Amino acid sequence: MTRTFLCACLFGIVLFGCKKRNGTYEADIPREKLNINFKKDIKEAILFLDTLIAVNTHEERLNYYKHARAKFKKLEPILAFLDGENYKFLNQPNILKVEEEDATDIKVKPPYGFQVLEEQLFAEIPEEDMTTNIEFIKNRLQLISANTRLNIENHHLIWLLRDEIVRVALTGITGFDSPVLEQSLEEAKIAYLEMERILNVYASNFKDQTLLKIWTDEFTRTKKMLTADFEAFDRYYFIKNHTHRQLQLLVKTQKDWNVNFPFEMAFKNEVISLFSEKTFNLSFFSDSNAEVAFFSEKVALGKRLFDDENLSRSKSISCASCHQEDKAFTDGLKRFDGQTRNTPTMRYAALQKGFFHDGRAGSLEGQIINVIKNENEFHSDLKTVMEVVKSNSSYVEDFKALYGKVDDGAIRNAIANYVRSLSTFNSKFDRNINGLENTLTQNEINGFNLFNGKAKCATCHFAPVFNGTVPPNYKESELEAIGVPNGTLRGTRISDDLGRYHLFNVEERKHFFKTPTVRNVSKTAPYMHNGVYGTLEEVMTFYKNGGGAGLGIELEHQTLPTDSLKLNAEEIQDIIGFLNTLEDE
Repeated sequence: MTRTFLCACLFGIVLFGCKKRNGTYEADIPREKLNINFKKDIKEAILFLDTLIAVNTHEERLNYYKHARAKFKKLEPILAFLDGENYKFLNQPNILKVEEEDATDIKVKPPYGFQVLEEQLFAEIPEEDMTTNIEFIKNRLQLISANTRLNIENHHLIWLLRDEIVRVALTGITGFDSPVLEQSLEEAKIAYLEMERILNVYASNFKDQTLLKIWTDEFTRTKKMLTADFEAFDRYYFIKNHTHRQLQLLVKTQKDWNVNFPFEMAFKNEVISLFSEKTFNLSFFSDSNAEVAFFSEKVALGKRLFDDENLSRSKSISCASCHQEDKAFTDGLKRFDGQTRNTPTMRYAALQKGFFHDGRAGSLEGQIINVIKNENEFHSDLKTVMEVVKSNSSYVEDFKALYGKVDDGAIRNAIANYVRSLSTFNSKFDRNINGLENTLTQNEINGFNLFNGKAKCATCHFAPVFNGTVPPNYKESELEAIGVPNGTLRGTRISDDLGRYHLFNVEERKHFFKTPTVRNVSKTAPYMHNGVYGTLEEVMTFYKNGGGAGLGIELEHQTLPTDSLKLNAEEIQDIIGFLNTLEDE
């Protein structure tokens, strides 16, 4: 069942009390227009794909690909929101897709879709491979057209518009889904044209028609700015002065429409900035059974447990032993004694969907279990930890007051909520992009623009968290194979650590690791899962030269592009300068 139909079931869509006009309820008229436009765009995308197959020259194929892709981008705001799985299928990167539900349900699938087709147009491949991909795309579009009926309520409209505004800012203008042509800015303009069309279809919703005029003016200015060169585009200015303005207009719109939301998704419903501690709904990122609460007493209790060495069997190690506050909750070591991997930061750890370098834990509460049981860490068990806590009258008193009882779930939740409190968004960069101060240098701004453009860092480290959890839906944290070596010189071997492979022994997952946040990276050296690089200059050189491939390492499923980024010394220093602005106060 697609999300389209789930929405109808969940929210009990009924259309009573509306006047009929020519046999149709007035409330249905905008929906009908959306349905007609949606089906028309699908039909035209399929026609362009059919023509692409029929023509012979590269120029003709490229032209019809661009037309088909433009129609897909028109579908994006609605399709990505209502049917995310089919949208992902049509827009997936050209890498093997590995689905690991559990050890008994593992699927390795070849990729299909528009990104794959874009790369195929420039690759020497058998003709039938491209034809097969095009047929897959067409069949999926036909399936969507046949099975989708847009029953969209006002709160759905607000959500899907917000998702698209965020998608453009955090993935669209980075080149995330236009890997060869770098058509990102032109495609962003198409997305904005579609958002404008959707709002105009619902023009009668506006009690304040001046607000609709403000939207129209904002769309005009945005599209004008997007008419630019990909590498020269000022992404910092765009997000600060357009994305944030649009989020503010969206909040005004939902108030004007008197929209009531049934719940919150990844973003808070009143979000007006992407770079604020008020941006995210942290409950969305937590275990479904976890209580997410941040009043000071609960956070303070979690911090006491975090710092308490008595919870370990040896009474000599705590969470804070490895995660030291002055080092952004890392330890400054390549590997802590007894560990095989570098200690990751706890800052912003709450804003991801996988934990540890290999993503083996699905929640903060689950991650804590691994630490307690690890023989090189707490070397204990939940029952013993609970007995230690119960033997402390101060703990017992606090747990009874805050949780009603002492049990292992409450203990883990308290620690997890302390970690959740560490997503503060108060760095120099955050303060500047939110207009609280004006202290960024032009080089630091250039660094942000390079990070999100030419250097392609943001195609894996997505703003605003700058980790691998993919916006705007934040349902998965990406794992990448970049070919991290065991030494810094060309000709060194790849790191012996097989990463994600150890979880289910899937061959195609060898050397895959979770993309970490680069917030506070100025404090978290050494870098990579094995701490192989001691400076950001070394890290940037590794990426600039094509990752492991640039060192002569052969890694079949390397996800990092192997081509040189062609960054000069000044550009590298600008990127490092920007990264230093992500240090929290």
